Amino acid sequence: MTSLDKPTEDTEETQPDDARAVTEAALFEAFGGVRGMVETVVPGLLFVAIFTINKNLHVSAIAALIVSLVMVAVRLVRKDTVKHAFSGVFGVAFGVVFAMITGNAKNFYLPGMLYTLGLALAYIVSAVAGVPLLGLMLGPVFKENLSWRTRNPGRKAAYTKASWAWGLILLAKSAILFPLYWWADTAQLGWVLVALKIPPFLLAVWLTWIFLAKAPAPIDVFAEMEAEEAAAKAAEAAASASAPASGDGGGRHRK
Repeated sequence: MTSLDKPTEDTEETQPDDARAVTEAALFEAFGGVRGMVETVVPGLLFVAIFTINKNLHVSAIAALIVSLVMVAVRLVRKDTVKHAFSGVFGVAFGVVFAMITGNAKNFYLPGMLYTLGLALAYIVSAVAGVPLLGLMLGPVFKENLSWRTRNPGRKAAYTKASWAWGLILLAKSAILFPLYWWADTAQLGWVLVALKIPPFLLAVWLTWIFLAKAPAPIDVFAEMEAEEAAAKAAEAAASASAPASGDGGGRHRK
């Protein structure tokens, strides 16, 4: 049994600098980085800015949708990852449809607010259930898949803490926004929502980085599978090479 096959100790240990850099890069990739944050903020910012000026729901909604589509098109032309831009388009599209159907400009923000609340509850429930959502999301990014559940308890604990952090931060954000949805006007709600886009997100990512940087390094299950496959092929090749030699030797002995 190799050291990778053995469960790590259920204690936190600081990773080396190179592992911390890998953690930082993986988080940056998973959550879209600076560009992903910009793509998240710009449509809502454009909507509330235009609506604040002319109070025209249709113009504001269409402008937000167009800028979302443009950002997706730019990513497609540059052959970049489009998952974050596409998620932004779907969010804006739902908001536009909901606002136009109801005739209430505040409903442009409601689908996103409901999504945030649902995500907060998902983080918390998954952490309580012992299957932290953040581990399910980041496991493939770190090439560890679900190995953290049984083989790396220190890493599971870090994912659980990080999921609690995300859940509570998003829950606090929802606790601010939903009362404003009922009491504030569209422009007030929109500017508060834009202001709350980045800071809670950065806080959650920073806490996630802190927890994971102090956790044991991930177990690269892909490298393990490749090593096992290579060992199996080597063993098969060795067996094939030795089989004819054994047969020839037996024939000479009978003569």
